[in-house]
Amino acid sequence: MPELPEVETVIRGLKPHLEGGEIVDAKNYRKDLRIPFPKNLKKSLTGQKILNITRRAKYILVHLSGGNILVIHLGMSGRVTVISKNEEYDLQKHDHFMMAMKDGVSIVYNDPRRFGMIFLVEEDKIQDHKAFSHLGPEPLGNEFSGSILAERLKNKKTSIKQALLDQRVVVGVGNIYASEALYQAGINPTKRAELVKGEKIELLVRCIRDVLNRAIKAGGSTLKDYRSADGELGYFQHSFKVYDRANELCPKCKKAGVTKPCIKKIVQSGRSTYYCAKTQR
Repeated sequence: MPELPEVETVIRGLKPHLEGGEIVDAKNYRKDLRIPFPKNLKKSLTGQKILNITRRAKYILVHLSGGNILVIHLGMSGRVTVISKNEEYDLQKHDHFMMAMKDGVSIVYNDPRRFGMIFLVEEDKIQDHKAFSHLGPEPLGNEFSGSILAERLKNKKTSIKQALLDQRVVVGVGNIYASEALYQAGINPTKRAELVKGEKIELLVRCIRDVLNRAIKAGGSTLKDYRSADGELGYFQHSFKVYDRANELCPKCKKAGVTKPCIKKIVQSGRSTYYCAKTQR
């Protein structure tokens, strides 16, 4: 599933091609994805100018001149591709939505598993929309801090790893980056969330920011379906310290001269977790 760094990378790839442009056509090639496409989507989009493109959690927000926002969620396998002016393009089996710009550029949304979403919401009502009303702070924003995280973890009996995946606690961290951030902070993923306090919680916030920023710089992680808007693969997976490295040595143990593999894999709420059994307490 594309996580925050992958979604942010897609947005950065779309901005130069779409911002400031005018939509001249839009088509959906099926009635629904996870939810139905909006009725009269073509009419709602045609003639609209794209003011800017932003992100909330893992949602791509395309702000339109008429006051609406076109919301795109990539689901498990969704991908947005930019089709350049004069580039020949043959519609693919799992292409479900296409939007054409006045300058000849188009974007195509492809989603083999169809767990993604595309819908419209009024700009001034987005905070009350059911997809956004419950969301916690952005991990890269000023509203995310040690004190804020501590407040949201207070009395939380679940594990810290599961808490970081709770979108009400903090949005968009995702499974891969939660494992990597907890490793960097030296926190065992099974530790009860309410017990992570003081200096450890401040360190965890810094590690979350660092891991996400490094992943964005690397274009995200490509494990299965993910590609950026220009078709490029992300390469942060080559920098994983623990994720998907079970029965290997982590960098900290390797540096300390440990020879026995230290990285373990466990399953928490159906999701794979990787951690160093020696350094994460």
